[in-house]
Amino acid sequence: MLAYREIPGGGAPLVFIHGLGCVSTMEYAGVAERPALAGRRMFLADLLGAGASAAPAGFAYTVEAHAECVAAWIGSLGLEDVDLFGHSAGGAVSIVAARLCPRVRRLVVAEPNLDPGGGVFSLRIAQYTEDEFADRGHKCLVRASRIEGNLRWAETLETCWPRAVHRLAVSLVRGSEPSWRAQLLSLRIPRTVVAGERSLPDPAAESLAAAGLPLRIVPAAGHSMAWENPRGLAETIRDALDGAA
Repeated sequence: MLAYREIPGGGAPLVFIHGLGCVSTMEYAGVAERPALAGRRMFLADLLGAGASAAPAGFAYTVEAHAECVAAWIGSLGLEDVDLFGHSAGGAVSIVAARLCPRVRRLVVAEPNLDPGGGVFSLRIAQYTEDEFADRGHKCLVRASRIEGNLRWAETLETCWPRAVHRLAVSLVRGSEPSWRAQLLSLRIPRTVVAGERSLPDPAAESLAAAGLPLRIVPAAGHSMAWENPRGLAETIRDALDGAA
């Protein structure tokens, strides 16, 4: 059910999980091809309802439902262990998936959702009812993103099923108990937090660093780091994984 692109290589595979309205097979191709990650086996996974993945109407599309799906999918691949990277909403999904899947040996999360309340775009989406967003909100947001110059997000958002986007946005605003922050801190595997230089100061990242998690910065990039500096993100992921080995 999950569409993904596999890049051959060696070692523990690195799995990429994208954020709200994004698509890993589109967003992380430019990261995976950088020299810093050369030779690694990688999987660029599209969550249900995004890109070429299936969009079953009855699926919940919450952070937890996505995490259960990702954990089951990783298990179905027959791999001994994997490294997991998640960005933004995909960071929250990856945190929960790492808790559910014993095959995850190292976790890297980039500006993840950690607490209830959501972010700029999830709040914007959750203001609609699901039917309103499906009927007109999704198209309006794609159009507005293009006008605002957020062209790459508009491109990936357009490939996503509107109801899947809305349900995930509502999940991000609602949060979880225990919080994704608490779940991240309780994990017993090596974890690294990543932030874009242009996102600083970032109280969420700084609070995790203060709690003892390594913090790495992608230079010349903000929240959309895979698009703004793919080489820098690839190098940051490499350093995070090598440093956690």
